Amino acid sequence: MTTASRSVLEEALARAVTTTPAPRPVYAATRARTITRRGILWLGQTCNLRCHFCYFLDRIEDEQHPEHAFMGIEKAKTICRTLVDYYRNNSIDIQGGEPTLYPAIYELVEYCVEIGLSPTLITNATALSKRDNVLRFKQAGIRDFLISVQGLGAVYDRIVGREGSHVRQMEALRHLQEAGIPFRFNTVLSKAALPQLVDISRLAIDTGAGVVNFLGFNPFNDQRTGKRSDENVPSYAELREPLEEALDLLASNHVEVNVRYLPLCLLAERHRPTAYGFKQLPYDLHENDYASWSWTDLPAQRSSAAAITPPFGLGRRLMLGSLRAPLRGLDRRLPWLGTRLHQVKQGLERSWAQDEGAETDGATLEQRYQDDAEVRAREYTGYRHVATCETCDLRNVCDGVYGDYADMFGVEGVRPVRLGGGVTDPQHFTRQQHKVIHPLDREWVEKNVARASE
Repeated sequence: MTTASRSVLEEALARAVTTTPAPRPVYAATRARTITRRGILWLGQTCNLRCHFCYFLDRIEDEQHPEHAFMGIEKAKTICRTLVDYYRNNSIDIQGGEPTLYPAIYELVEYCVEIGLSPTLITNATALSKRDNVLRFKQAGIRDFLISVQGLGAVYDRIVGREGSHVRQMEALRHLQEAGIPFRFNTVLSKAALPQLVDISRLAIDTGAGVVNFLGFNPFNDQRTGKRSDENVPSYAELREPLEEALDLLASNHVEVNVRYLPLCLLAERHRPTAYGFKQLPYDLHENDYASWSWTDLPAQRSSAAAITPPFGLGRRLMLGSLRAPLRGLDRRLPWLGTRLHQVKQGLERSWAQDEGAETDGATLEQRYQDDAEVRAREYTGYRHVATCETCDLRNVCDGVYGDYADMFGVEGVRPVRLGGGVTDPQHFTRQQHKVIHPLDREWVEKNVARASE
């Protein structure tokens, strides 16, 4: 670590670390695995920062975009109610844009708790630099915060486009510790962040972050519109060494770490249990349920003015009594069901919902999720296997490379892994990882695992 880097980290720690943290809920580490029941809700693409890698940057900057403005509280509540009643979700990621700016955010958090949908906010945390806001979230019943720590000091301010944001984020971390509210970190692996991955990891250790997620800088959503280049996207070869050093530091300090959306060959064997692509995500309780994710990701559910589109199969299942008559059979007529993704999704939902009238053609629930994962990787986000992947024993459980990666870098950093035979189990590595389980998750996880083993 350079002197300059040490100075930035020491200043961050001085602002972020409290000497009197309040008690937090007791978490348990487990290797038990079951399909996640965590939903997701986008309140609207309004934000106070401008991260250059944001997947929704166009929508955030365009005030006329249908998804820019925040939706009303009644629409948000209806979506949450559907996640519980139809999709059987028991927790939720609430995000914006920036959800702490949502005018009715405390009311929404209270409502989620009331209906059994344990709420997490995905946030840049600048609003949490005000202690009163933190205390109001605690009173409302927030489960935890997933905080976007994209760098430290001036690097963070540059990345998010607003001076002083790093200082406010560090103050927020202190307030959360003092209030005893759990938090986790998200860090996008942008080129600017690479020199600070170890420092971010040290910050997580010293502040008591429960989990650190390193996310590949991907061509999702608005990032497909020409913003990505070799100036802001690191090559896999550039990424390997700083990421490995950060992973070793977190592992040695017993902090759960997850690496999302990178090819498995990028990680050393000891770190592959931390790697989650689309095939592994359904088994991560920190991630979102593909079934409800597909529904809340539809344009109507993300727009403030549009009427809610009914869930897939709702005409058959009729699980929302107040909508029963007008929605009967509507799922068979909506045009967006013609896409490959939604055809797979429709079968997946009928399977997990145990619709007695559905034809499941013998496919198991887990296979439905794997079919969905394949479509997401290939058709939704453009991942692909390159020639080097064809001789890799992990090809069947790995998404491959970013959709535009080979165009920017060729196949630099991509190398075949040979284990003596092809791997077909998507959890071949990840089931070795100890996952941090929230107390609210423990009972239903153990119950589901026990049921599956009968």
